[in-house]
Amino acid sequence: MTPLTPAVFHVLLALSGGERHGYGIMQAITEHTGGEIRMGAGTLYGTLQRLLDGGWVSEVSGPSSRSVRDERRRYYRLTAEGRRALDVEMARLEAILRVARRVHKPLKS
Repeated sequence: MTPLTPAVFHVLLALSGGERHGYGIMQAITEHTGGEIRMGAGTLYGTLQRLLDGGWVSEVSGPSSRSVRDERRRYYRLTAEGRRALDVEMARLEAILRVARRVHKPLKS
């Protein structure tokens, strides 16, 4: 499997805690990254479409207690394939960090 793009990684990570609507995904990404990454709507929805097409994310009906205001929102959930892709990417990144920690000699201040 090829490495995931940062946008794909962060969307999958945001959905790993459960289903969310688009704005909720954007908020989760901002929260997970301490505000370092703020994904725009175009990037988010383009990424979601690719993930839907690839079978890594599915659209779901969302909470049953939705208000009239929420009816326009589309909710998304990770599929088993999406969760597996996230797990593989996390293992890949962990392996890279293990090597970097073993090899890198930090500067002493």
